[in-house]
Amino acid sequence: MNKIKSLDDLRKMKQSLEHGMNIREKSNSPESLVQIRVAMATCGIAAGARTVMNTLIEKIEKEKIPAVVTQGGCMGYCYAEPTIEVKVPGKDPVVFGNVDSKVAIEIVDKYIVNGELIDGVIPTNYQTINEQK
Repeated sequence: MNKIKSLDDLRKMKQSLEHGMNIREKSNSPESLVQIRVAMATCGIAAGARTVMNTLIEKIEKEKIPAVVTQGGCMGYCYAEPTIEVKVPGKDPVVFGNVDSKVAIEIVDKYIVNGELIDGVIPTNYQTINEQK
């Protein structure tokens, strides 16, 4: 553990600990929160997913939106990277493609806060084996 040499060091440590506590508290009941999963496979990262994830985290913390942002692996939509999956409690998950920072903010403002769908939804066009019977 680093020694605290200034008031600024103490503030940074406090902020880091509060952030860790916030993540732990949210993880106790994730089903009651909006869950945002950012695809962070190699293709997603190369297309800018890390910037999108940071934008989402900053926006949600700033607006105090009850949501948790996590990173996931490949969703299979490499042609539409960066992609994010948004799961609003009580609704089916929605996957958005070609998300940049501007679109990420629009998703939070319009879809998560107001419930309005926006352009960029990747449609579900497959069936499971059980559905094909």
